[in-house]
Amino acid sequence: MQLPLDNTIVVELGHSVAAPIAGLVLAELGATVIKVENPQGGDDARNWGPPFLHGAAGMFQAINRNKYSVALDLKNDGERETLRRYITEHADVVVQNMRPGLVERYGLDAATLRKHSPQLIYCNLTAFGAAGPLKNTPGYDPLLQAFGGLMSVTGHEGAEPVRTGPSIIDQGAGMWAVIGILSALLRRKDSGEGCEVNTSLFETALSWMCMATAAYLASGNVPKRVGSENGGMAPYKAYQAADGWVVIAAANDNLFRRFSQAVGHPEWADDPDMNTNSNRVRNRVKVNALVADVIRTKPRQYWIDTLAAVSVPCAPLQTLDEVLNHPQTAAVEMLQTSADGKFQLMGLPLQFDGERPAFRKNPPALAEDNDVLLPKGARRA
Repeated sequence: MQLPLDNTIVVELGHSVAAPIAGLVLAELGATVIKVENPQGGDDARNWGPPFLHGAAGMFQAINRNKYSVALDLKNDGERETLRRYITEHADVVVQNMRPGLVERYGLDAATLRKHSPQLIYCNLTAFGAAGPLKNTPGYDPLLQAFGGLMSVTGHEGAEPVRTGPSIIDQGAGMWAVIGILSALLRRKDSGEGCEVNTSLFETALSWMCMATAAYLASGNVPKRVGSENGGMAPYKAYQAADGWVVIAAANDNLFRRFSQAVGHPEWADDPDMNTNSNRVRNRVKVNALVADVIRTKPRQYWIDTLAAVSVPCAPLQTLDEVLNHPQTAAVEMLQTSADGKFQLMGLPLQFDGERPAFRKNPPALAEDNDVLLPKGARRA
């Protein structure tokens, strides 16, 4: 399978999650991604366990497959110059999320490198952005979920604040980096010029809050935590069945009418407190109490079957083992096996002509590919 980024060389000066996610997506799309790591232990994420999977933390393995690992001491003038020369002579893209100020100190910043290689696309992935009083402040996903407002609308009012389970800020920022890089590559085809791309965890957090922001600006009401609900629709949340939880999304008046009939209460659809979505939102406490009383009387699968029969959107709340064992997961073939057959990881959620990019190369051991940049004999264990 010919991939879109075949013959593209990316240098990842990345650690933890955000920049490695960007590198992962670019590698899955066919780019040769050279991950530059500290020879003393490598990417911190290698040790973020247990659990460990074939020599590194499962979290590291999940986001570093199809890459090459080169361990360089950036404090060493010779090794730093080797990297700088490789980038200016060979690389199409650099993506970095190093501590603020480090790439400038090492002469590996966009301005320095693009002076010698104007076609280079250089992506900075920072915590708080390229300007402002916090521009030099480092950050991690939960800090930005808190600072960016996500925690203020996640979970249940009155309960302890919670972050979303997946690292949605880190992963989202990595995806924005890829979108910027792909856009710059497309523009370079016409102009021949590269550019500097900037994104950040904070800007990603703000983008996730776009609908909450619009609601606040329209109403003046500060959004609150509403559990599994959506502030603009009802019923639209998780309800407890007799043996588990089911999420019901009767998101418009036609769906609510069908839902009401299916659960044996057709009169709900004509109740002036519930006959339109706006009225249901205003009276969500009443709506949710009525729905909850009905849903708890039957098992989860009963409601899944009953509501599916009348095309009312619903889904069981599944644990990860249930998700991975579901026939739909098998059908889409997202879970991929390494070429050596030793383990499985989740693939890229994209297909080209019906084919998903392959799991081509195991996540690299630290310094596994030093020969790419360093002469033989300089390879580190």
